[in-house]
Amino acid sequence: MLWLPHETLSGHDETAAQHRARPVAGDLAALRPLLWARLRGSHLPALIAGIGFIAAPGLLADAPWYLEWWQENPSGGPVQLLRDMDPASSAFYDYTHWDWYTGPSSGAERTICGPYVDYLCTDEYSLTLSVPVAAGGGFAGVAAADVFVRRFEGAVLPALREIPGPAFLVNAEGRVIASNTASWVAGSVYRGAEGFGVRRVGDLPLSLVTAAR
Repeated sequence: MLWLPHETLSGHDETAAQHRARPVAGDLAALRPLLWARLRGSHLPALIAGIGFIAAPGLLADAPWYLEWWQENPSGGPVQLLRDMDPASSAFYDYTHWDWYTGPSSGAERTICGPYVDYLCTDEYSLTLSVPVAAGGGFAGVAAADVFVRRFEGAVLPALREIPGPAFLVNAEGRVIASNTASWVAGSVYRGAEGFGVRRVGDLPLSLVTAAR
């Protein structure tokens, strides 16, 4: 696009130029092959149930509110999740209130929400993992993925079983995500207990709780 000095544009032309300079919803179609590949399991087999990009309000010129979100479909190709994005509608889906969005938008590098029952999408006990997306030096939105708790447990349980004694993973709020013991099942809350030690898991918002030796 040809750049013109600010003073050469009339009010109408300036608005049109700004509109063209901003991305539109159709531009996000370029993400689809990458998202679909992860849903089909070429990167993380049988783990991710939903994945996509959630735009910061006002990012897109033609869709002030928008999510490019795709879900697995056991009977066919990925299915796009469609929600009411009209703020005037009683069914308006204001995603900016959800923890998986407010975490990244407030500066968290990694956010893990759940376990929770995902009534909006799958009715499954789920986790949502999200990170901020930056563009032009500012916050542009959130990249996120949904993972069923049962799949997450299946992926990490072999490692937890190698730990002598009770061991389980908790999120930043102390809610158990996966465990090698029936005494601490997914969804229960750990607030500290005698005989246990806690250590962070790398730079993730997760901690490993193990019986003290």
